[in-house]
Amino acid sequence: MAATAVDRIPEERACSGGCRYEPKFDGFRCVARVDDDGGVQLWSRRLKRLDEAFPEVVSAVSGALPPGTVVDGEIVRWGPDGRLDFSALQRRHVTRRGRAGRAVTEPCHYVVFDVLETGGVDHRPAPLSSRRTELERLLSDLPGTSRVVLCPQLRDVGEARLWFEILVAQGVEGLVVKAAADPYKEGRRGWWKVKHRTTTEAIIGGVTGPLDRPQTLLLGRHTTAGTLRVVARTTPLNPRARTALTGTLTPAGDEHPWPEPLPAGWAGGLPSTRDPIHYTRVTPTAVAEISVDAAVEHGRWRHSVRFLRLRPDLTPEDVPHDLDLE
Repeated sequence: MAATAVDRIPEERACSGGCRYEPKFDGFRCVARVDDDGGVQLWSRRLKRLDEAFPEVVSAVSGALPPGTVVDGEIVRWGPDGRLDFSALQRRHVTRRGRAGRAVTEPCHYVVFDVLETGGVDHRPAPLSSRRTELERLLSDLPGTSRVVLCPQLRDVGEARLWFEILVAQGVEGLVVKAAADPYKEGRRGWWKVKHRTTTEAIIGGVTGPLDRPQTLLLGRHTTAGTLRVVARTTPLNPRARTALTGTLTPAGDEHPWPEPLPAGWAGGLPSTRDPIHYTRVTPTAVAEISVDAAVEHGRWRHSVRFLRLRPDLTPEDVPHDLDLE
């Protein structure tokens, strides 16, 4: 199942059978399958195998779950500071060399939040409340040292709001909200997600689409050394935002610090692609107020940011450096 983004934490009565609240971990979504012979397969949400990248998770699942089990969860890495480290997952997933060593030096956990099959029984049609009971039974005897972890879950919205505020310090993105009476709808959206977002400012350095009707903005921040670096890309702009930008942006000359096109992966929130990013460079003097979440990677916001408004009262010198949020 997948989740639809919402701006507020739903009340308990908003969900069929009542809402259940879980942390939204910043990791790799993963379905783990233990076949009848005890072999373990780890599958990403895009049906890519993750076994080779995370051998310690394979070993942990093999020791924790009986044959004929299928569960859904998230592979995460907690760094030495206690925060979730998504970059460590990326290194393991993208770079084959050194995986075995990183499995020892940067070991990951598998946080399980749903059970789909056990012992030949398909639990998908059952309500979440029943699946949760089965999941708790399945994982009840695991030692505290296990790398397979039961995802915490709350029923009280007040406690969920407290979680939402305090868990961001550990790199938790927000909350996932699920209906207790709903079945597991494979490949469909049926949950809600509420991300911890904050507002800040960035410098508009480029646009995709026509300059007079831009589709998205490419945003920059100055480093402490004074270099303007790409830090984000916005979600598609709505008509009102496009109108607000009309006449504000001017094409830049060759003195612009970014290349054209941008190499693939230079801007956060882009689809997975190897293609260069074609865009129009603009004079980096306009400041945008944006809404961002807590996920960062390689000095950029990993997810697309939301354009809120222009800030004509600010100059680029007023914008925080790097990814600071002051």
